[in-house]
Amino acid sequence: MVATSSTMIPIGSKAPDFSLLDTRSDQFFDFSIKQSSKAYLLCFICNHCPYVIHLLDHLVKQCNEWNKKEISVLMISSNDEVKYPADSPKKMKELAESKGFSFPYLFDHDQSVAKSYKAACTPDFFLFDHNKKLFYRGQYDGSRPGQSTSVTGADLINAMERLLNGLVPPQKQIPSIGCNIKWKYGNAPEYFPK
Repeated sequence: MVATSSTMIPIGSKAPDFSLLDTRSDQFFDFSIKQSSKAYLLCFICNHCPYVIHLLDHLVKQCNEWNKKEISVLMISSNDEVKYPADSPKKMKELAESKGFSFPYLFDHDQSVAKSYKAACTPDFFLFDHNKKLFYRGQYDGSRPGQSTSVTGADLINAMERLLNGLVPPQKQIPSIGCNIKWKYGNAPEYFPK
């Protein structure tokens, strides 16, 4: 596994629109449709990454709580499903059902959404305000697989609380670290480290 960091796009960036298959419902989810959410949290994850597996139970529990509070949570997998069959839409649906996702788990088949957000790793988190302007991009917390530090979600939870309380974004935002997105042959974007 290769540890890759977030690209840390500028705070205030507008969230690109997209339409992707929700593997939970087998329906397309259109992010361009006007919603009245207090915040939008996009999490680039996948099924097989040890960094995702390490925090997934805590993340799902936290996101299910946020989802009840008018916060739109979206999980997105952009991995090459041919080389990594554990990340296929069928397996994504199975994971969403077994872990009790109450939010969409979207499949980015052509990897265009990952590229438009400059996502680089799994997990990679992007928190937007109600106007879909970027408020936070960075780590869930300081825990990593194989370390004794507990998963708390402290960094992302702090950012969410600041956003909901009308405060400015956290000054210190630490890049997320995880496995690199598994780009299809010849599809790696310019921002991705060679």
